[in-house]
Amino acid sequence: MAPTPRVRVVTDSTSALPAAIAAEAGLTTVPLHVAVDGTEHLEGVDVTDEALADAIVAGAPVTTSQPTPAAFAAVFERLAAEGASAVVAVHISGELSGTAAASAAAAAGAPVPVRVVDSRSAAAGTGLAALAAARAAAAGADADEVERVARDVAASGTTLFLVGSLDHLRRGGRLTRAAAAVGTVLGMRPVLTVRDGRIEVLAKVRTRAAATDRLVEVAREAAARARRPLVAVHHLDTPGDAAALAERLADAAAEPVVVGPVGAVLGAHVGPGVLAVVVVDAEARA
Repeated sequence: MAPTPRVRVVTDSTSALPAAIAAEAGLTTVPLHVAVDGTEHLEGVDVTDEALADAIVAGAPVTTSQPTPAAFAAVFERLAAEGASAVVAVHISGELSGTAAASAAAAAGAPVPVRVVDSRSAAAGTGLAALAAARAAAAGADADEVERVARDVAASGTTLFLVGSLDHLRRGGRLTRAAAAVGTVLGMRPVLTVRDGRIEVLAKVRTRAAATDRLVEVAREAAARARRPLVAVHHLDTPGDAAALAERLADAAAEPVVVGPVGAVLGAHVGPGVLAVVVVDAEARA
């Protein structure tokens, strides 16, 4: 059995990495909170993506919140007790969630140094950066190098997605009314991206098929620029669409495409019908 790395990597559940991949890399994942019709859940622990999609379609109220500083403090203390000399915590964009701020608040009183990295991204844009950092830690990198890997890989990322409706993003304040009007007033179907931590419209097309083609085109361009491209595909309730998209991108990735649900928290904000692709450079250097 490989020795436990002295530098440990923490992420949050919005990173949307399959549990087996996170566990194999030695990643520790702190869950966010999801309340469905008033009942509180922990993402990835006691609420499934399928149940969330059903609740959204049924019109049930769904709210989300970041982990408390106390939850992060407990994780940092446990890792220190297990022998960690430092922790690098990689989180969803601070423009979209208060998760990184809660982690930073806990880091101030942690028994070991904790470096908090705002990925300025979401879903696998965060998760693949955390994965690369965890692999660096497992290879013996020190805290400075592990943090650098997390920041550089996150900064290299291209995150693209389309949604069934823009209403969820608009109601949650994650998309401006002007941007939302692209899909409502003009009857267009936008391709969205995360740029500098914020959700923006990348392109406007007429159909979901054309939007999917645009995802493939831009993702391939991003992969071609990378030294070692890693690719992930997400969905909420359309696994067939996700599998088909992953197949179209398989030859552009240095490793098998990671395919999985976007998760309950992000799913609550984007709604059913979401299809996303993320490309990062695992060997990026700023």
